[in-house]
This record gives sequence, C-alpha cells and structure tokens, in this order.
Amino acid sequence: MKILVINAGSSSMKYQLIDMDNESVIAKGNCERIGISGFIGHKLADGTKIEYEAAFPTHAEAFAEVVKLLTTGEHKVINDVSEISAIGHRGVHGGEKFTKSVLIDDEVMNEIDNLASLAPLHNPPALVAMKACRKVFGEKVPMAVVFDTSFHQTMPPKAYIYPIPYEFYEQYRLRRYGFHGTSHRFVSKRLSELTGKTDTKVVTCHLGNGSSISAVLNGRCIDTTMGLTPLAGLIMGTRCGDVDPSLVTVMAEKSGKTAEEINTILNKKSGLQGVSGIGSDMRDLHASAKEGNERAKLATDILVYQIKKYIGSFAAAMGGLDSVVFTGGIGENDDIVRAAVLKDMEFLGIQLDEKKNDNCREERCITKEGSKVSAWVIPTNEELLIARDTLSLISK
Repeated sequence: MKILVINAGSSSMKYQLIDMDNESVIAKGNCERIGISGFIGHKLADGTKIEYEAAFPTHAEAFAEVVKLLTTGEHKVINDVSEISAIGHRGVHGGEKFTKSVLIDDEVMNEIDNLASLAPLHNPPALVAMKACRKVFGEKVPMAVVFDTSFHQTMPPKAYIYPIPYEFYEQYRLRRYGFHGTSHRFVSKRLSELTGKTDTKVVTCHLGNGSSISAVLNGRCIDTTMGLTPLAGLIMGTRCGDVDPSLVTVMAEKSGKTAEEINTILNKKSGLQGVSGIGSDMRDLHASAKEGNERAKLATDILVYQIKKYIGSFAAAMGGLDSVVFTGGIGENDDIVRAAVLKDMEFLGIQLDEKKNDNCREERCITKEGSKVSAWVIPTNEELLIARDTLSLISK
C-alpha cells in the first residue's frame, strides 16, 4: 500500500510517497513559490534528483505536477494514480476540537477553517491544499489529517491555561496549545520501542530553526514550551521565545514601530539571528564563536542555558526523569550543543559518554553504561508518523 504525505504552506508543498509495506520512501520533493512563479525539486529513492521551474498559480497545479512526475516519464515510480491508496496531510492547528488524527470530510475542513484565527499562517494554506488535492485525486481517495497540536491535548488545565481573565479562554479559546506534536509523539514512541518501557518520565527536545521541548509522562504530554503560537518557549533561529509581555509595548514605544512590525521582528529577526547578528545556522555560530565573536557565543549560551532550564523544570513537574531525547536539525546533528546541555547534569543522573556523542548523527544512546538517566539522539520522522496514522484510519 502506498500513501502520499502532504505538508503544505502558503507558497510551498512538501510531499513524500511512502510504501507502507516496508515504510520506505519511494519519492519525495517540494513544490516552491506557489502563486508566485513555481519551482519543483523531486528526489527518487536511488538518489536521482529532478529540478525545474513550473507554473504553479495554485496548489492544484502543484498537485497535478507531482502526479505527473510520479506516474509518467523515465523517472516514474508508479504506473497510475490509482496505486496511491490514501493521502495524509499535516495539520498545524486542531484547537481543542481535534485530540487525534481524523479522516477528512466537509465537516473537518469547515472546522479547520473555523480555527484559522488561531493559526492564520498555517490553517488556511492547509485547507487550500486539501481542497486542491481532492480536485486532483477525486473524492474516492481517502484523506487524513494529523495535527501538530493533538499530542499536547493531554496537558492538564494548570499547564495550558494562561493567568489572564478567564473569559479570554471561554470566549476565544486563548490558551497554550503547543506545536511540533507529531515530532514529539514520534520520538517518544520510538524511545519506548527502544527501551521496552512505557511508564517513563521523558523530556523530548525538538531543536531546529523552530524549537520546542515537551514533558512526556507515561507516553502522554503533560507540558510543552510553545504556547498559543509557535513564538513561545525557547530561543529559536529567528524567533525570540519567551519574553516579558511588556517588552512588546516598550519596543513599540521606543522605536515608533507598529504592532505588526514588532510581531515581524519577534518572529523573523530575533532569536539566534537577532542576538548573534550573523544568522540562525548553528554551524555558522560555532565557527564564528571559535574566532572570538562574543555575540555568536552568547546566542549559543542562551540556547544551551534555556534547554537546561526546561529539562530541569519538566523533571520537577514529572517528579523525576528517566530519559532525555534530542531530535530536529540541531538535536540530531549538533554534538556541541548536546554536550553543553548535558554538562554538569550528573545531579539529575545524566552521565554523558563523550565518545558516543561526538559526531553522532544517528539513533543512539549517548550516556554512559549505568547512567541513571539516559540521553538519546533519535531522528524524527513526522512524515512516517502521518503515513502510519493515515493507514490506521483507513484500515478501520
């Protein structure tokens, strides 16, 4: 059985065609600049790459081009679109309505539309992609949606309610929702498979250009760092993370900038880039810090310090700690950050094995034998989880 996984943005659409018999990726790619000009990058399992410009006025044309690549020409991987049994979509915000993945119908799409105010940059393009997909593939091909927020719906009210007048929650559902839930769910479940344990206290660290940390108690999320939006929590590539709320009004008053301009600054010009002044790529920051750039070092120090704080606070919230998991672009590839985070954490029972951690880019335990608390590198695979959920839904 083959499942097509779609992750759509306002002007882009990533995709993977997965053979669920062995969970291998048959082909994957990204349609970019949708509605602007159009470009597609396509890659086959054997490493063959295909790149070219294409006209993508809407997501429908992008889907049609993907179908064409998959089914025709010298690089085709299936004979006909009928070989695709189902389509799984990434949904960013499911609000309180969706606590698990669901099959897509008109009611589900209407509800996603109703939640657009909570995720104006993500839900509308996802809905456009779903409608475009239905137009290209027809209504007989089942579609499912897997929400980033659903994994965090097990948080108790004390973790998700903001201490503001309660009517803002009652009337507008303003609360902590959390994101990266698909990644946190994938790696926490994978850890359970590796250790054979389900009754555990785990901190999962999804670290990349966007970063979040979750407390996972016995497989259920009880707290997470992102909030109403993905701006909250850790310092990120260009996002500030948690700051004093009054900082927003003070910045506006001092600079004369509008609320919209301040929002842009906090989302796109802050974080590692804003502090370092050189960019958001940790490789660049490490290299610059080695050359004596104090601001690059400071940006890295802030990131490490905040990760440490959240690991400690989440351990306290769970009443202990069994494991820490690193995933995401930084978590999976940056042994310098991992080592710095786990330094002087013996009081929590973490004993880093430096040799295991050095240059680790694969699934591995990086703590010493006998370490009371284990630390792991587990590459995330959100697309595979979406495909698995989709398969489960259509098999019922």
